[in-house]
Amino acid sequence: MYDKTDPRSTLAAAAGPGAGVKLSEAQYGLFYEDSPAEEDSNGRSWYSRGQNFVVAYSEAAPGAGFVRERQPDEHMVLLPDRDTPAAIDAGGRSERSDGFSLIIMPPGPSSITLPKGGRIVRIFSKRAGDIAARCSNAAAYETQQPTIPALEDWPEPKGGYRIRVYSLDVPIEPGQFGRIWRSTNMMVNVAPLQKGARDLAEVSPHHHDDFEQGSLALLGTWKHHMRWPWSTDMNEWHDDEHVTTRSPSLTVIPARVIHTSTWHSELNQLVDIFSPPRLDFSLKPGWVRNADEYPLPDSVAATA
Repeated sequence: MYDKTDPRSTLAAAAGPGAGVKLSEAQYGLFYEDSPAEEDSNGRSWYSRGQNFVVAYSEAAPGAGFVRERQPDEHMVLLPDRDTPAAIDAGGRSERSDGFSLIIMPPGPSSITLPKGGRIVRIFSKRAGDIAARCSNAAAYETQQPTIPALEDWPEPKGGYRIRVYSLDVPIEPGQFGRIWRSTNMMVNVAPLQKGARDLAEVSPHHHDDFEQGSLALLGTWKHHMRWPWSTDMNEWHDDEHVTTRSPSLTVIPARVIHTSTWHSELNQLVDIFSPPRLDFSLKPGWVRNADEYPLPDSVAATA
């Protein structure tokens, strides 16, 4: 259920919450109040996850270096602030970013160095087991959530795996929704800065049938509103949640749970994370900024 001014109102309706499956709990990584999992010469880092994705949020010290020796698949790196220069090495190639960018890293060894430090968000699939094990909520995903299918990658990018650097300085045209990029195993939507509180007469309660939504708050105070649908067993009914979080934090919204979020500060910014990529977003012309580089699955491309 979207307000008619929301571009997502043009998406096909979800099938419905369904019944017969016990739905998961929401997850909250409150980086602003939790002690960092790591505090060393690289700075301070926090880790939290969903079923298929893992978020590493770091306040990096000048000269910090983040190295992956045996990364099994692609991962993304978000530099949300300007003037956060980064030197990036992977696959025998080197690239640079001045910050305010999204970077897709190839599988295999890689490194990112931040000469001036700053905020850096690294987003992995669950296959990065060493990173997943550091998460504050690792126990919540010791077994596969019943509403989430096994993670399957989309096709390899055209031209093969390599470092791909995308500036966040891209316009949002009428009818587009956010600033969306996808890789073989995930999708990230870097929403624009929201100024002032959300209009409570134009919210967007909806649900997702078979994937979680990770909502990474980078700025502002957010309130996440969630409603678990009723089953025939009242013992499994779940109270509504209206949880206020500050920034930085990660909220993971379970599949099939009706949800919407409101923002309540002068400046607010949220990044949404999905793994694997969302098909409905991918089928909307112009929504995914790098769609020409990352093909749709063969079964979809044949009918698209």
